[in-house]
Amino acid sequence: VTTLQKFPVIAKEIGELPGKRFALIVDEAHSSQSGESTKSLKAVLASRSLEEAEAEEAAAATPEEELEGTILAEMEKRGRLPNLSTFAFTATPKPKTLELFGTQRADGKFAPFHLYSMRQAIEEGFILDVLASYTTYKAYWRLLKKVEDDPRYDKKKAEYLLKSFVELHPHAIGEKVRICVEHFAAQVQGEIGGKAKAMIVTRSRLHAVRYRLAVDKYLAERGYPFKALVAFSGTVLDGGQAYTESNMNGFPEAQTAKTFERSEYRFLIVANKFQTGFDQPLLHTMYVDKKLGGVNAVQTLSRLNRTHPEKKGTMVLDFANESDEIKAAFEPYYETTLLSEATDPNLLYETQTRLLGFPVYTEEDVDAFAKVYFDAKATQDRLYAVLAPVVERFHALSLDEQHDFRGQLTDYVRLYVFLAQVLTFADADLEKLYVFARHLRRLLPADRAELPREVQQNIDMESYRIQQTGSGRIALERRPGVLDPVSTKSGYGVDAAELETLSRIIAVLNERFGLNLGPEHRVTLGQMMEKLDDDAALDAAARVNTRENVRLTFDQKVEHVIQEIVDSNFELYKRITDDRAFGEAIKTFLFDQYLRAHRNAEELIKRGESKTLEFKSTVRWSLKENRQDDKGVTHAVLKTVAAFLNTEGGDLLIGVGDDGAIVGIEHDRLETDDKFMRHLAQVVRNALGDRAGTCIDPKTQIVDGKTVCVVSCQRSPEPVLLKWKGLEASSEGDFFVRSGPGTVKLSPESAQEYIRTRFAVRAREGKADAPSEGAV
Repeated sequence: VTTLQKFPVIAKEIGELPGKRFALIVDEAHSSQSGESTKSLKAVLASRSLEEAEAEEAAAATPEEELEGTILAEMEKRGRLPNLSTFAFTATPKPKTLELFGTQRADGKFAPFHLYSMRQAIEEGFILDVLASYTTYKAYWRLLKKVEDDPRYDKKKAEYLLKSFVELHPHAIGEKVRICVEHFAAQVQGEIGGKAKAMIVTRSRLHAVRYRLAVDKYLAERGYPFKALVAFSGTVLDGGQAYTESNMNGFPEAQTAKTFERSEYRFLIVANKFQTGFDQPLLHTMYVDKKLGGVNAVQTLSRLNRTHPEKKGTMVLDFANESDEIKAAFEPYYETTLLSEATDPNLLYETQTRLLGFPVYTEEDVDAFAKVYFDAKATQDRLYAVLAPVVERFHALSLDEQHDFRGQLTDYVRLYVFLAQVLTFADADLEKLYVFARHLRRLLPADRAELPREVQQNIDMESYRIQQTGSGRIALERRPGVLDPVSTKSGYGVDAAELETLSRIIAVLNERFGLNLGPEHRVTLGQMMEKLDDDAALDAAARVNTRENVRLTFDQKVEHVIQEIVDSNFELYKRITDDRAFGEAIKTFLFDQYLRAHRNAEELIKRGESKTLEFKSTVRWSLKENRQDDKGVTHAVLKTVAAFLNTEGGDLLIGVGDDGAIVGIEHDRLETDDKFMRHLAQVVRNALGDRAGTCIDPKTQIVDGKTVCVVSCQRSPEPVLLKWKGLEASSEGDFFVRSGPGTVKLSPESAQEYIRTRFAVRAREGKADAPSEGAV
């Protein structure tokens, strides 16, 4: 058993022990969590901006890649040792791994010597399917220009900075933290016998620091008993302070993994650490705020696949990736992974020719360097002296030519290191160019394109919201995944700057990422909502009182909040106060949003059923007959929802008996909370209509160890008729309202009169559409 640092010594000793045979077993280097072993990471340990950190870490090599490179380099030095057999184990083989260790088939493809597929491991219960419950989110936002002039910027660079500005805005991070923590509290904390943990994957170490601070603040404000840890390498400078993993957690970073095992620590916030090789069976849910692709996506999400006797599944909430992208990343590794063909050795000669086409070095320069390099008495000073004129000629190139040359030089080094293991080259010129290029590359300055950071000072964010875009299982196809061999690029051109005015760049981004948002979605209303959220007295009232009583308290509080926006947004204030209908709509919107976040199932159950609160044991399962009853049981639930929508709104608690006994939605036998929610949403749309479906907001909470679904129903702006499996008395559907703590069906005449008076204002204004009704 050896480490990365000691491998060269062992490889040397193996080659010097003739007559003995050895087996080298190479496992993936996922267990290295310090990040210190990766040289390419050291240069970004003290990154000073979030954008730089994200970009640099995206290009940094992983510990696995470094180990593989070290092994290949040592094998390249020694050639194929006759007394050494190498066995490589990996769940995510790369093209060069398959070509080096795989078996070439008759059709030219390379296949693994032995295979135990991801699909088989899932089916046999050795790992869990991490794609079984995958939810994606998308952010919608609008920017505005706050300077009078309209400067011109490189469009791509400016777009990058503007999107970074949005994602790093305190409001954006706060919204994501709120979603993560509330989701964990409602749907995750009770999993695995109440021991479930979650990981938040961020884009860089600086993002991790910001997330940790925001999570700690939110947990303290909401009074949750959870604690969070953070994991990142090196030192992060932010806001004049230096952050390290140790000083943020309060103990040495070597203890992070062990400390995370303690029951009070539920969140682990990571940046390029613990995303590979981390083995924690209690890890149940992952919140992803980082672009993932290829092997990195598989390795990161697979932190959830460890089994546990009480672990029934996993969940992923993804703010940065689409489900199709994750599917594309996983499919090559689901069944057999094949390499389409062997790497073409002629690529080396083609790259060699392209390099000689630049006025940077000649064959004589390469020979001169080789004479010094292979001289046992040579010193570093002599090597650098030979390369000095070459570096000068490189600096004489244009920026585009420098970029292209550097790319070609890197291609040659990487390709030669790999092909030297697969083929035996008799061309010494290739070896000489390899050592020349490897040393020259270290002396060439890296690309550092300057970003017009002042663009972030010239804009502000007008609105921001996050919306769920998909949820469910990501199904993978049962077919072999085919990878392409190692290749090179014929050219590394720099994209020409496309100058555009700031106003036009903002307009394009707003069109792409924003919606036609009404005033209720503006940041000002978000700030009003935050003030209401912070009101402890209002929170206490919302958790235990009836909907009607909460509204009385809320109306008093919201009037004070409205007065406070006179200076910050007079236009909105004037419209709320001058336009009564608009003002009432805003207050109702804020009230509904507030109740969704502040209704506590346990406290509501203690209050008992009322005009705006009702309990239902199940949504489709007859407990009395112990069978599925999509007709009668579901109809009873739908009657209550329709009545709430047609009256003053209300809360329906599913998973609670009429007597207040906690039953739990598990009796509906829909496998997961996500499937339950989707089933409920579908039957509401089918029975009451699509528009009625937008008036309900179901969410789950844990009460006495069982899951209860709180369905918050807001007052509908239009009549809602119920049609369900032929149970309706008329072809148009039945009309239900609340009367005291019960639901009643109105006769057609009474319903017509109720609709005329209840929805009269909308009718007179000419805004009433046809009643919302369901389908059979």
